[in-house]
Amino acid sequence: MAGKKTIRVTQVRGLTSTREDHRATVRGLGLRWTHHTVEVEDTPSVRGMIQKVNYLVKVVAE
Repeated sequence: MAGKKTIRVTQVRGLTSTREDHRATVRGLGLRWTHHTVEVEDTPSVRGMIQKVNYLVKVVAE
């Protein structure tokens, strides 16, 4: 659909020794392993998820 903004999210750190809810948030974003990149829709809920795990991911706006 035209007009939907997306952002690319890359997991830059492993999930070992992280909180269980942070691991679930990373999985909810669709990330599976270190250096995995996904493209997600830019919504307030996704922005909140990214903010929660900002030390584990890198964001590139599209």
